[in-house]
Parts: sequence; C-alpha cells; structure tokens
Amino acid sequence: MLVLRLLNVVAPAYFLCISLVTFVLQIFLFIPSMFRDPSTTPLFSPALLHGALFLFLSANALGNYVLVIQSSPEDLGKDLNLGKGGEVADWLDGSRSPGSALPSTHFCRLCARVTQRHDHHCFFTGNCIGSRNMRNFIMFCLYTSLACLDSLVAGMAYISATLSMSFVDPLAFLTLLPHSISQFFSGALLSSEMFVILMLYLWLGIGLACAGFCCHQMLLILRGQTRYQLYSRKPGE
Repeated sequence: MLVLRLLNVVAPAYFLCISLVTFVLQIFLFIPSMFRDPSTTPLFSPALLHGALFLFLSANALGNYVLVIQSSPEDLGKDLNLGKGGEVADWLDGSRSPGSALPSTHFCRLCARVTQRHDHHCFFTGNCIGSRNMRNFIMFCLYTSLACLDSLVAGMAYISATLSMSFVDPLAFLTLLPHSISQFFSGALLSSEMFVILMLYLWLGIGLACAGFCCHQMLLILRGQTRYQLYSRKPGE
C-alpha cells in the first residue's frame, strides 16, 4: 500500500514534468526552427499553424486533466454511513450481512471513498475514474495521445533538419536511438540533440499508451461495462 501511495504522488508529478518539458521544447526549439524556411508566407507559415495546433491540443489535454480531478466521483460512504476501511469493504461485498452489498460500487483504499460505477484508479491524476469523470478521462487520453503525436512529428522534423537525416526509411527511426547513443558518448552529438531524441521515444510510448487507454475505455462503454467489472468478472452489475 505504501508503494501505491507513493506512486499516487510520483505519477502526477511525472506527467506535469513531461508536459512542461514538452511545452518548452515546442515553444523555444521546434516552432522557432520552422520560421527559418524562407519559402513560406508569414501568415500561413508551418510554424504558426503548428503552434496553434499544439496549443489547442495541449489546452484540451490539460483542461480535461484538471476536470478529471475536479469531477472526482462522489463518496457514497459519507451519505450511507458505512464506516471506514475494512467496514466499508464488508458492506460492499455483502459479507457484513446478507443483501448488504451495494450494486455497481467499489471502495478504493487509495482514495478512501466509495464510488458509483467505479472503473479504475488513475495514478497519473491521483483520482478514481467513475461515472462523473469518465468523459473527461477519455478526452484527456485522446488529446494527450494527439499532443504526443504532434510533438513526435515536430521533433522528428527538427532532428531531420539538424542532423541532415531522413526518416523515409522506417528503420531509420528504429536505429536512431542506438546510433545516437554511440555518437553521444563519442562526442559527435550534442547533449541537447540527444535529449530531444530520447523525448521522441518517450512521446511515442506515452502516445501509444494513451491511445490504447482511450480505445479500451470506448470499447467498455459500448459493452456497458467498467474495467472493474471486467476484471472482477461481474458483468451483470
């Protein structure tokens, strides 16, 4: 439990740090490098269009992140006076007395609350995901995956222009990291360029993970299930 509580603090800090680093790289590195193309008009330059797209995706991702926290599921245990800790768990699973189990509810020991239509506990927001904030959680995952994709494309364009390399061959991206590590330790690659290359793979991983979460949640909604019901094998709740 101590490890989970620590993760509940570290994961949101990790997400906010990655968001801040991404914002700094986009505003002070990627977007300014796009202004160097003299063939584009100032009004419809790729830098302005990309900057507007990135700010739109980032604002929606962070906005829904805040809404997930603000719209955290209501604690049903307060209204029902079920007690705390193990006493609540006894009421929910029906072991305290016959017929005492509450349908479609779950007690989260990290949040110490009883939630209606509980889906799962999200460590990156530090909150439970239920019926009240499910929509915001799905939108958060969607916009985060799109923002990561946008940053990935912008980062690849920056590395392509800086290192004079092409990503037409799919193997170029797969072999970029090992080649970059060898060049970095040999002194042929700057630390800033190595940092951007590491961020490329981090954006790819976070984007794929968020896209997977989003698709999985949409599939569960279409089935009328929650993740808790799926893994606890209680589809009829």
